Amino acid sequence: MVDNLSLAVEDKELLVLVGPSGCGKTTTLRLIAGLEEPTGGSVSLDGQIVNTLAPKDRDVAMVFQNGALYPHMSVYENLAFGLKLRQYSRAEIETRVKQAAGMLGLAACLERKPGALSGGERQRVALGRALVRQPRVFLFDEPLSSLDANLRAQMRAEMSRLHRQLAATTIYVTHDQVEALALGDRIAVMKSGVIQQVARPLEVYRNPANVFVAGFFGSPPMNFLCGTVVPEGNALFFQAQIGSGIAAPNSLSLRLADAPARRLDEYLGKQVILGIRPEDIAPRTIREAPPDQTIEAQVQLVQPMGSESHVHLMCGAGSLVARLPASAAVRVNERLAFVLEMRQAHFFDPATQSVIL
Repeated sequence: MVDNLSLAVEDKELLVLVGPSGCGKTTTLRLIAGLEEPTGGSVSLDGQIVNTLAPKDRDVAMVFQNGALYPHMSVYENLAFGLKLRQYSRAEIETRVKQAAGMLGLAACLERKPGALSGGERQRVALGRALVRQPRVFLFDEPLSSLDANLRAQMRAEMSRLHRQLAATTIYVTHDQVEALALGDRIAVMKSGVIQQVARPLEVYRNPANVFVAGFFGSPPMNFLCGTVVPEGNALFFQAQIGSGIAAPNSLSLRLADAPARRLDEYLGKQVILGIRPEDIAPRTIREAPPDQTIEAQVQLVQPMGSESHVHLMCGAGSLVARLPASAAVRVNERLAFVLEMRQAHFFDPATQSVIL
């Protein structure tokens, strides 16, 4: 289901629709392609309302998650099939197929059938079938989700290269936040059929519009603590709370950075949600900070990830995850002082879930 969606895609832009399964991403693509009928509103391409146009007349090409290749046809025949239906000349078909095959590294595979191809090659054929059409809009519905991690990373790079080369308007659907950040000129984040935020990738990561967006992006995701903004002297402090709303044990209190603090004046004495990314938490042995921006926490789990480690912490206000260099000397059950980089903290309204700052 899609709820009152309003979205404009710029010419030659690669816009990524991202969100959890069932949030309306694929339905949005199908509405644009003409495979679903909107119950209200309109779909327009280059200023032309296309609600009444059949899918074949909209000049869009859609690549599906499973590739949808014809198993009895060769790669060449799969690439050429749509052009034959549109009655292109044999010479034009030959030119377009060979051009697409060259761009996608399929020239040596043209006589083979899909069953003799690798997963990556089959996905390239699916992409090529859209490329030969030279449509005004490309629609991609999670085309890489069935590939293994290494191949998916390789195909992401190829997708970026192709988009730069073709400069074609593209809408790309994925549930993978890494894919969205890597591919998109802009990202539209969806939840339950509603657009939550539309922005450039780093803007979505650094300045999320609400708790959902903040928690969806990042690996590990953003940490959240509930608490209250309280004045102490000339400064504002975040007083952490546990689930029942009472002050956390050991009076976990963090001084707010001066500039953000001024924007929280109207929340004095009120509950807020503090969000902080794992990379903004570090042992005091690595990052210096005053005591009022430091917490005592016990290391519960260390997950080596190669060049970094994800360190799970327990403090009086709850659990946190820090992303540390692999060389960081932390051990399970160790109790250490950790610095929270409060200049990078985000604050959200618990009632609306929207960002305060």
